[in-house]
Amino acid sequence: MRRLLAATETVAALFLLLIALVTAVNVVLRGMFSIQLPDWFDGSRMLQGIALFWGFALATYYGSHICVDVLWEHVSRERQRWIDIGATTLTLLFLAPLAWMVWIKVGGTGTQGTMDLRLPLKWFYAVSAAGATMAAVLCVLRLVRLLQRADDELLPVSVHEIETGRA
Repeated sequence: MRRLLAATETVAALFLLLIALVTAVNVVLRGMFSIQLPDWFDGSRMLQGIALFWGFALATYYGSHICVDVLWEHVSRERQRWIDIGATTLTLLFLAPLAWMVWIKVGGTGTQGTMDLRLPLKWFYAVSAAGATMAAVLCVLRLVRLLQRADDELLPVSVHEIETGRA
C-alpha cells in the first residue's frame, strides 16, 4: 500500500515540477530572447490536469479535502468513523463515473492535438484518466479500511479531543 501511495505522490509531484519548469523556461526565453516555447500554454494546461487528478487521488485516500467539520469535531470517535464512511461512499459515487467519463473522453479525442506541435491530446488525457481511476481505487481502499475499523491513521484527531486531553 505504501508503494502505491508513494508512486501516486511521485506522479503528482513530477507533473507539478514539469509545469513549473515549462513556465519558468518560457518566462526566461520570452524575457531574454523574445521567443517562447511552442505549445507552452496547451502543455502546461494538460500537465495541470494530470497533476490535479493524481493529487485528487491522494486527497481522497488521506481524507484531506477542504471540508468544514462543524459536526464531526463534536461527536464521538465512532460517529466520526460513520460520518467518514458516508462521505467516502458519496465521494466514490462521484469518482467512479468521473473516471469512466474521462476514459470515454480519451476514446473520443480522435486526432486532436496541441496548437503548435500537434502533440496528440489523447496521451495527456490518458494519463489524466489513469489519475481519475487511481482516485476511485484509493477511495475504495479508504472505504474498506474505514469499514474494517483500520482507521487510526485515517481519522485525524479532532480539535475537541486535543483540548479535552482525549487525544
